[in-house]
Formats: sequence, structure tokens, C-alpha cells
Amino acid sequence: MSAPKSRTYDVFGLLLKFRVLPEEVGGKFFLVEAVVPPGLGAPPNRHAGETECFHVLDGQFDFTIGDRTVTAGPGSSVVVPDGAVHAFTCTGEAPGRLAIINAPGRMHVEFFTGIGRPLPEEVEAPQPPAGPPDMAHVMRVAEAAGMTLLPPRAEVV
Repeated sequence: MSAPKSRTYDVFGLLLKFRVLPEEVGGKFFLVEAVVPPGLGAPPNRHAGETECFHVLDGQFDFTIGDRTVTAGPGSSVVVPDGAVHAFTCTGEAPGRLAIINAPGRMHVEFFTGIGRPLPEEVEAPQPPAGPPDMAHVMRVAEAAGMTLLPPRAEVV
């Protein structure tokens, strides 16, 4: 895997700051800080071969893992077992911040750099999306990285 062009990316309207890359820690993990606007997050996805841990730094989030939803605020940690279907959404009124650890992390670096828009390192707040994502491209990058993106669950009315 080659080094990313930047350490700051826009991914689906989230600001991602790569704090520790796998190659800096012997391939053990990837640490990314995410600033997530209200109502945004990650769609349902799974990735066999990578465990994920979210630590809420600021804001409120709903995390869904399998059929269980957990609401988490500052100081809370949520662990996603290897291969489990999961998603999250910032549910607060202001942007939330997460520290995310992926182990070993290669899949996430490939996915984020493959679909993300590199930003200058000094950017500290999420940028408005440049338009809707090219989902065919997103799905190709996810598959190549070893991830599966799933459609959102339909709400039961």
C-alpha cells in the first residue's frame, strides 16, 4: 500500500484526519479522527479481517451493530467485532467528533483514500459535499479494499 496523498480527507461530508497510519506502527492499527456533521455518519457496512473501535470525543451518536442500537456520548467507546454489520449517525445538534481505531487498518486507509477528497492539512471543519457520491465508484473501491457496503435498513412504520 502506498502512502496517502494527504492525511486529511472529506469522505461523504465527514472530515477525516489520519492520526496514525498502519505503516507507522508495524501494520497493527489505523487511528483516524472524524468530525461528523449532524445527521451524517457511515452507512451499514462490514469488513471481515478488521476490528473497529469508536471513541466519542464530542457530541452524540447512534451506533447500530447487527440488530442492536446504542446511543453514545463523550467518553463512550463502542467496539465493532470483526465482520459485524454496523453503521453510525451523529444525532446531536452540533458536529460530533470520534476517534476511530481500525485494526489492522489497511482496508480503511484504502477505502478512505480511494473515495475521499484530499484536503489541505489545516482544514479543521467538514466541507460541504461537492455533489452526490459516484456510488458505482464507491462500491468498486469498497470491494477492492475488502469491505461490503449494504443498503440502509428500511424503517418500519
